[in-house]
Amino acid sequence: MSDITVAAIPFFAVSMALEAYVLYRSPTAYTAADTLTSLSGGVGSVLMTVLTQPVRFAIFTMLYSHRIADLGTGLLGAIALLFAEDFCFYAYHRTCHSTRLFWAVHQVHHSSESYNLSTALRQSWTTHFVGMLFWFPLPVLGFRPEHVVLASSISLLYQYVLHTGTVRKLGPIEWLMNTPSHHRVHHGSNKQYLDRNHGGIFILWDRLFGTFEPEVAPPVYGLTKPVGSFNPVYVQLCEFQKIFWDVVESRSLASGFHAVFRSPSYQGPAPDIAP
Repeated sequence: MSDITVAAIPFFAVSMALEAYVLYRSPTAYTAADTLTSLSGGVGSVLMTVLTQPVRFAIFTMLYSHRIADLGTGLLGAIALLFAEDFCFYAYHRTCHSTRLFWAVHQVHHSSESYNLSTALRQSWTTHFVGMLFWFPLPVLGFRPEHVVLASSISLLYQYVLHTGTVRKLGPIEWLMNTPSHHRVHHGSNKQYLDRNHGGIFILWDRLFGTFEPEVAPPVYGLTKPVGSFNPVYVQLCEFQKIFWDVVESRSLASGFHAVFRSPSYQGPAPDIAP
């Protein structure tokens, strides 16, 4: 988490308190166990960022030294970076929903059956280790490493305010920008909402690549197969545990590979069929 995100911690606290007041006695109100699990994700994410940010920045710097262009620090370069970073996020986010290893990282963010601002903080502790490679093209293209980190932080801050049911649809803005309505769809476990609306700041990529879905029916939040626990460590690692045992029980290298890299719906090796 960069300085800009750390500086926003008071905003997180105040905005969650205000939303909790608005939602008091609502079916979507904050509950202690769920909120604490979400906050634990946020705290763990901060700690993992402290550990991994120097490595990430060093890799960005090395890649920048081999850049194929120099896009500068002007307004046009900043706008280009905003869109380029958002496309990298879209690619990462969509991969999380289509590949089992990345879903193991990301499922924690979808595990809450509530949808409020605290849900935004239910971040994975492991995303820093597998997700950064999706941003490697940016310094190669000529975006300065510190600007890439800043753009990523701005995206995270923007996405925080999307996690609320108190803001309804926003009219023409919905055509270009990701909004609370679009992101509620993303968190819905309704069949028509699964694996839709992967954008960060913009909804543009979803419209271009066929993953957009408007909010029509009320979303049912959470996973299609609930975790069934508020234990923060279990919530973070349960899908990795399933992958591990599927690999152990695999009868070939191919089935072991499938256990890690097939879609999140993969159920492990098929049982032996008696002759």
